[in-house]
Amino acid sequence: MDTNSPTPSVLMATTNEALLDDLLRLAAAASVTPRVEHSLLNLRRNWHACSLVVIGRDLAERLARVQPAHRPGVVVVGSTSDGDDLYRCAFDVGADAVCRLPDDEPLLAGKLADALDGVDRSAVTLAFVGGCGGAGSTTLAAAVAVLGNRRGFRTMLIDGDPLGGGIELALGIEHDPGDRWPKLLNASGRVSAAALRSALPSVDGLSVLSWDQSDVTVLPPDTMSSVIGAAQRSTDLVVLDLPRRADPAVEEGFIRSTATLLVVPCDVRSVAAAKRLSGPLRAVAGDLRVVARDSRPGLAPTDVATHLSLPLATKLGHDRTLSTAMDQGHFPLNARSPVTRTATALLDLFPPPQLNRRTEAPA
Repeated sequence: MDTNSPTPSVLMATTNEALLDDLLRLAAAASVTPRVEHSLLNLRRNWHACSLVVIGRDLAERLARVQPAHRPGVVVVGSTSDGDDLYRCAFDVGADAVCRLPDDEPLLAGKLADALDGVDRSAVTLAFVGGCGGAGSTTLAAAVAVLGNRRGFRTMLIDGDPLGGGIELALGIEHDPGDRWPKLLNASGRVSAAALRSALPSVDGLSVLSWDQSDVTVLPPDTMSSVIGAAQRSTDLVVLDLPRRADPAVEEGFIRSTATLLVVPCDVRSVAAAKRLSGPLRAVAGDLRVVARDSRPGLAPTDVATHLSLPLATKLGHDRTLSTAMDQGHFPLNARSPVTRTATALLDLFPPPQLNRRTEAPA
């Protein structure tokens, strides 16, 4: 074995070639490259080398006779015809779980993805939605993601609006290689966090999931849930740009968010539109707050929040130059920009955890 290659996170041990084929198929689907052993001796030598050990019943029976040291992360695998003997064998080796193939393939696939992702994480997840058309929620979502990334947090920006303009256009990466939503339509269950991050286009380390030019306009809720879950396990900060329409997949985004920021211009018509939206949002968003965007002449931000019966997160000033720059594929953020100040306030209000913070921030 190449001593310079990374240590596999999964050990698979069996002498049953048919079973091994099934295990390797599931591993490939989870983007896992396992260490494979065929003998009891090598299994015992590598008993503590990997975070997950998957043992076929054939070797598990032999391992039980030598009473291995107890360790977490052991799965015994057999077939649906093995009956209670499989469970007795798993008990003897101190296994955490039993998987009877093919019925328990989803369970094993989840454990493989967990092993690849490492320690479970729960990123701060901020959902942005406009209280009316043209409120500026997409711009603010992009700003929070870009600024979070600059601060050194592993960040993923997810565009959940197939009918929007495409958030990657604003970042100038619409022609960059990488997966878009239509490529992930069949994603369900446990999606590998590492595989998702590596498949997406990025700008200066910021991973971006957006749309291509296909006719796909609807996401299955299972796909949205699986992708957000994978993003939360692999990052410190997940930023969702979501549409105003009611949709099961969109609702899944609000449900899974730490907070939802409703961006509302401070004028009467915009507040009236936001009022109609705030009711349905309360049913799915656990922490719903207002970002009041300046309008001149207009209402005071506190009056907007009071009328909507929602807490005021912060206010957003008008930036005349940013919209033009975004149309040209640039997203300039300087310290004096109103959008930068608002994004800074939101990151201070909902600080990401320090667990995954990079040692150096991108320039």
